[in-house]
Amino acid sequence: MTRISVPDMSCGHCTTAIEKAIMAIDPTARVSCDLGTHSVEVESFLSERAISEAIRSGGFEVTAPTAI
Repeated sequence: MTRISVPDMSCGHCTTAIEKAIMAIDPTARVSCDLGTHSVEVESFLSERAISEAIRSGGFEVTAPTAI
């Protein structure tokens, strides 16, 4: 599982956009967004880099991902 900080994530529309961006490249991914901590947890076969790039492609900045 990977946790990524997304400081600009602030509402339900943001979480939906992030979930869609990740699910577009891995439909089996489990994605959990936490608005309180501005973080996204992803369980997927994708690399941390691929997940970060998917989130960036949705228009969001990310910080360094961490494996959890």
